[in-house]
Amino acid sequence: MAAGNSSSDFPFWKNFYIPSYLLLPDSKVEAGARIPGCPVLLFINSKSGGQLGGNLLVTCRALLNKHQVFDLGLESPEKVLSRIYMNLEKLKLEGNEAAEKIQGTLKIIVAGGDGTAGWLLGVVSDLKLPHPPAIATVPLGTGNNLPFAFGWGKKNPGTDRQSVEAFLEQVMKAEEMKVDSWHILMRMRAPHEGSYEPIAPLDLPHSLHAFGRVSTSDELNEEGRHTFCGGFWNYFSLGMDAQVSYAFHSERKLHPEKFKNQLVNQSTYMKLVGTQGWFFASLFQSKSKNIAQLAKVTIMNREGQWQALHIPHSIRSIICLNLPSFSGGLNPWGTPHGTKGGFTPPYVDDGLIEVVGFKDAWQGLLLLAPHGHGTRLAQAQRIRFEFHKGATDHTYMRIDGEPWKQPLPTDDDTVEVEISHLRQVKVLATHDCKAKSIHRPMINGNQDTQEDDSPEEESIPEEEWRKFGAADTFKIPDEVDMARFS
Repeated sequence: MAAGNSSSDFPFWKNFYIPSYLLLPDSKVEAGARIPGCPVLLFINSKSGGQLGGNLLVTCRALLNKHQVFDLGLESPEKVLSRIYMNLEKLKLEGNEAAEKIQGTLKIIVAGGDGTAGWLLGVVSDLKLPHPPAIATVPLGTGNNLPFAFGWGKKNPGTDRQSVEAFLEQVMKAEEMKVDSWHILMRMRAPHEGSYEPIAPLDLPHSLHAFGRVSTSDELNEEGRHTFCGGFWNYFSLGMDAQVSYAFHSERKLHPEKFKNQLVNQSTYMKLVGTQGWFFASLFQSKSKNIAQLAKVTIMNREGQWQALHIPHSIRSIICLNLPSFSGGLNPWGTPHGTKGGFTPPYVDDGLIEVVGFKDAWQGLLLLAPHGHGTRLAQAQRIRFEFHKGATDHTYMRIDGEPWKQPLPTDDDTVEVEISHLRQVKVLATHDCKAKSIHRPMINGNQDTQEDDSPEEESIPEEEWRKFGAADTFKIPDEVDMARFS
């Protein structure tokens, strides 16, 4: 049935409508209530996309059961999902068949920026729900890399009833696909002045703010150091591109009234690329900005061995990329052909992360050309950056669109950042999906059929400190403005 079409006996929205007793604990069971074929829970960042998030919230609550549509600014997803799944388990024990069917077919829709989408993915990853739901993403942010990678587009959608029904129809037809998540560990010496606890919520992205210190009994917790851990889905970047992003976020923080439109946001971002000297980095930036000057980089290869990674001295930005979508849909890795360099296409479920470098913004513009790509450096199971005392006392880093200014050692100390594979979560992908699966190479018509020798997925230890951070270690502080995730 086409979106918006309905009959008096079967309106289209009933395919998604969940009866209240399945959502609210201690509700009276509704005898004869129809069970939807595609039940959904909607999590909406009402502050994303200017007024779009708020408008979408109103439309969805008018179309569906208001108890299946949640404002992320008012209620956290881990509390919502824990409550609903506990209720479904209780009903199942009472012999309720509808609860079992809902649990087995439930899907999640998250509407917001990449930060919001990553938050929901992290929550589902950590809660380890029975029959964890696959997730679809509505692009309400500026970059929208996560939605774009899986075929949901990068332009902010309409929020009227017809647009919402069209999106729901896409959700009904979408295919499930697994995606890797990546664990990040940061070790640094406690500062001589001040304290990293609590970390100011606007100094670091939400995924870093909530990092818990590793247990004192853990071998990674070295004396005098603070160790933080968390995760990401799309990318970790270091250097000039993160510096430009930091300038953009700082400007948006100072003048939020100027950043209410996606087109204006993107235009402002490009202006900052120029004013920060990213186009002529080799002429105007000191050598201290070169990644090779900043850090010693080592990787764990496919055979499980650590080895030094050579970084050309011209490289001023490194991206550790999980998805083929960066800075609004660009693919820095491209699609390697043949066996040159031993590189494969960037599969999102092969347990490998792509490491790619850029020397300036001109090289970045090559991504707009057919077969354009950055400087391919490695595909690795793990990567480690070690920062020692050098010519600069800080650098810039970014996780999934959220940048921060990272202090570097000024004495003989070391700052370490280590990235490793964590686990996988199910997402929903449309026929326009750009991401490639090693297990399902023909999920859409644009896939490359090249074979590769990627390793089998290995089981990842589930130590407590390796949590992505949903329930206890990924909380977003109350004082943080949800608009930051747009």
